[in-house]
Amino acid sequence: MTERTSERTAVRSGDSGSRADSTARSADRKDDDTAARPPLTERIQAKLAKAADEHRANAGTTTAATRADAGTKPPRRARLRLTRVDPWSVMKTSFLLAVAFGIVTVVSVFIVWSVLGAAGVWDSINATASDILGDEAAAGFDITSYIGTSRVMGFTMLVAVVDVVLLTAVATLGAFLYNMAAALLGGVEVTLAEDH
Repeated sequence: MTERTSERTAVRSGDSGSRADSTARSADRKDDDTAARPPLTERIQAKLAKAADEHRANAGTTTAATRADAGTKPPRRARLRLTRVDPWSVMKTSFLLAVAFGIVTVVSVFIVWSVLGAAGVWDSINATASDILGDEAAAGFDITSYIGTSRVMGFTMLVAVVDVVLLTAVATLGAFLYNMAAALLGGVEVTLAEDH
């Protein structure tokens, strides 16, 4: 019984001694850290200088390796295969491009018709028709009543709207057809190469 109590006190005193030692060590570390630590600006400058030196060392080896490999190695190539085209993105893109094409069509027809009218083409056609048919037969003839600006612009707008619908539908259908063909045949292969 007395042996056990003496062992317990020895263990307790050993535990308290080790605790005291660890506390003293941590206090010493704290004192060492605070006493020997340089100011924050010096530490930041030292780290930045170290990072810059590492960067220079890495850049020097990379450029030397690149120079050595530039003459011997051909550019890297990657063979890729286009296996699927998203029909929704094709539809959105084709709709936007078709709208832009329709606007360009309407504006260009308006500009051409305005230039033709300003150049006097319609008056020249009316004069030529009256010379050929005679003044009495061509008295009621006016070319602008058949192909006037308002009629041509209305027809152009109708064609532009139909083009928007058709181009969007054809592009979307083409995306579906490409996806089915790519599922069977594997898609279009593209080879990409690096530039020097």
